[in-house]
Amino acid sequence: MVGYMLSNDKPIGRTWRRFVGAAALAAVAMLGTADSSFATSRIKDVADFEGVRDNLLVGYGLVVGLNKTGDSMKEGHFTKQSLLAMLERLGVKPTQAGLDAKNVAAVMVTATLPGFARQGGRIDVTVSALGDSSSLLGGTLLVTPLLGADGEVYAVAQGHVATGGFTAQGAGETVTKGVPTNGRIASGGIVEREIGFDLQKLQQVRISLRNPDFTTARRMAEAMNAFLGTEAARPSDPGTVTLKVPRGYEGNVVGLLTDVEQLRIEPDQQARIIIDENSGTIVMGENVRISTVAVAQGNLTIRITETPQVSQPGPFSTGGTTTVVPRTDIQIDEGTDKKLAIMQTGVTLQELVNGLNALGIGPRDLITILQAVKAAGALQADIQVM
Repeated sequence: MVGYMLSNDKPIGRTWRRFVGAAALAAVAMLGTADSSFATSRIKDVADFEGVRDNLLVGYGLVVGLNKTGDSMKEGHFTKQSLLAMLERLGVKPTQAGLDAKNVAAVMVTATLPGFARQGGRIDVTVSALGDSSSLLGGTLLVTPLLGADGEVYAVAQGHVATGGFTAQGAGETVTKGVPTNGRIASGGIVEREIGFDLQKLQQVRISLRNPDFTTARRMAEAMNAFLGTEAARPSDPGTVTLKVPRGYEGNVVGLLTDVEQLRIEPDQQARIIIDENSGTIVMGENVRISTVAVAQGNLTIRITETPQVSQPGPFSTGGTTTVVPRTDIQIDEGTDKKLAIMQTGVTLQELVNGLNALGIGPRDLITILQAVKAAGALQADIQVM
């Protein structure tokens, strides 16, 4: 390599080589970091912070403006009673005979109040038919208070109901698409009461793991302590990490949580197999291991096929009659083509699946085999049947 000269007569060839080498090392470090990030998750994706939570709201209301698809106004029906009470509050005194039209439906209104929602903010609400209404298409929800678990009103909902289905009925056929008795009102709720929680005055913040685990809780605390440079985080149990507000973050808990939630950790998981016997679904984690075990699977299948045949007399015959002659075909499959497979100690999930698939085993039989291997003590995993 040619060494060029600067104005002070010092060669820069060696300096250039050092620069290139440092850049190459930095690139390798960045690639390694990028590769490792695929196996890690942000803290905000595996845990919840204290005070940052949703609150469920529910209310009872009436939807009007339906085209003969509302509740039947039978005597004593709760929809009729609700309509009478509402009209009386508005100064109208209707008669029982004047409430026969099926244009009103009683509904339950549900919504989710996000954390730190402010008074006057808008939230989405869901409307579901409570009576025998056939469709909420074209209806309008009247003013409905939405209550929390403490019985206080936190929001008020009203607006046009948008349904995702419809029903068309004729003399000989009825067509229904989706669920027309369920709808949604986008931004149909107005927040009337705020949930008091002062995040800035906290001296410590509790972080709840969505999947409690001792190892994950410790890794999370170690990552936060390494970032903050102090022993501020400590796991108190498998599902909770307590983070004390360190010096420099007093009165700035939002900034602390913003910095901490971006840290990446590698969550640990328990070896577990989830089985849904209704659908035949099997979900296995990557840490599932088995000891040395031999597996064989074979089913006895008997298939009986009836093929009746008609026996007719010859042409121009005078003494013959037409007779149905039974023909039975019996096939027996004893599973003789099934083989015995040996699973060695410590095989991975992929090897386990490949070995069982080589035996021609379906999901239903695989459920029975996994339960039998677990009963034999050769499966190092927890089986949960849904």
